[in-house]
Amino acid sequence: MKRSVIALEACCPPVLRGRLGKTDAAQLAGAFKAIADPARLRLLSFIAAQPSGEACVCHLTKPLGLAQPTVSHHLRVMYDAGLIDRERRGTWVYYRIVPERLAALRDALAAAPRGLRRERPMRRSA
Repeated sequence: MKRSVIALEACCPPVLRGRLGKTDAAQLAGAFKAIADPARLRLLSFIAAQPSGEACVCHLTKPLGLAQPTVSHHLRVMYDAGLIDRERRGTWVYYRIVPERLAALRDALAAAPRGLRRERPMRRSA
C-alpha cells in the first residue's frame, strides 16, 4: 500500500490568519484526524519520551494496554499521515516522530502576531 502523506508544510496557510480553501482544509483535517484519538496521542507521547526518540512496536503494546493489531493499526494511520516514520530492523519495526509534521500542525493553528491581526467584520443586527 502506498503511503499518502499530506504535504502540510507547503499546503496550508495558518487557520487563524486567513481563509482556508477546500483543499487546504481537507488536508489539515486529515492530519488532525490522524491524531484525534487518545491511543494515538499516547503512542506519540510514548515514542517521544524514549531516550532514543524511537520505539519498537514490541514495546508499545504493554504500556498502552492494547493488543498488537490495534497498536499496529494506530501506528499505520499516523504513518500514512506522515506524523511518524518507521524502519524495519530484522523482524521488528521501529517508529519515530517526524517533528516537522507536528510543527506544521501546530503552526496551522498559530494566531497571527498582534500587529498583523485582521479586523473582524462587524455583525449586522437583525
